[in-house]
Amino acid sequence: MEQGSTVDLYVLPEGCISNIISLTSPRDACRSSVISSVFRSATDSDSVWERFLPSDYKQILSSLVSPSPLVFSSKKDLYLHLCDNPVLIDKGIKTFALEKCSGKKCYMIGAKELSIVWGECPSYWNWHPQPESRFSEVAELLGVCWLEIRGKMETRLLSPNTTYVAYMVLKFTDSAYGFEFPPAEVSVKLASKSGGGGGGGDGGGEEEEMKQVYLNPIGRKRRQLGMYRRIGSFSRSLLFSYALRPQELLVEEDPQPQPQQESEVPNKREDGWMEIEMGEFFNEKGEDGELEMTLMEVKGGNWKGGLIIQGMEIRPKKIQ
Repeated sequence: MEQGSTVDLYVLPEGCISNIISLTSPRDACRSSVISSVFRSATDSDSVWERFLPSDYKQILSSLVSPSPLVFSSKKDLYLHLCDNPVLIDKGIKTFALEKCSGKKCYMIGAKELSIVWGECPSYWNWHPQPESRFSEVAELLGVCWLEIRGKMETRLLSPNTTYVAYMVLKFTDSAYGFEFPPAEVSVKLASKSGGGGGGGDGGGEEEEMKQVYLNPIGRKRRQLGMYRRIGSFSRSLLFSYALRPQELLVEEDPQPQPQQESEVPNKREDGWMEIEMGEFFNEKGEDGELEMTLMEVKGGNWKGGLIIQGMEIRPKKIQ
């Protein structure tokens, strides 16, 4: 072939074009489909989308919590369904989905599968259905002074060579209280199950990195109102004195500045829930690792309630 000459892809067999497209990504495949009818036909083939589905997708779907298996006319339809409709698996304790642009695995661990201190005590936590939840039950905090929630997941279940971000998925009742200050602490950590090479690929495990988050940051007026309620047994004169000096007392109660970074506070999700980032990690291979996720607020000693936990979600980090 002479230097500078071009190859007309349209002369290639459709199977060859499909094979080329399958070596790209789901996003690139969708873009290729608008080039021509030939490319659209090649892109829609099962051979392309079989490559984009996880290699163990049949095994994952075999644990589907459903009266009947998923049936679709094409692998592309199955792929798109899993992107937009997380499915319940493993007896209803997890959901599985795909990240649309990359095909990487996404999981949510339901509240029932999390380790919640005092979670089985009906005086502190209430378990009940929530129509908007993916799971049969959510955990609603009635009142504790020690908030500790932990979740674990084997890294072999996740996509390898992928940077993931873990989130706590939550809501608050209208009467939620006690989350303004102090902040909670969240962390993610990769550890080796065998004590040898870990899920991170660099040894027995990685150091746990804690960061502070504000679960339910609200305005000063709401915080003042909450303090009025807490000191309701005090004399009227003391309450009036506090009302005259709110800034002074607020500084004494909360000497730290309010968070400025978006990652430090919950964000609204499309499904109506809120989520707060717990941390990120790189899943290099993941054969023998275990992901540990933690949310704690145990230092303040103040009572808190009105928090509703749906679960912890692990999904690939979005590339900006």
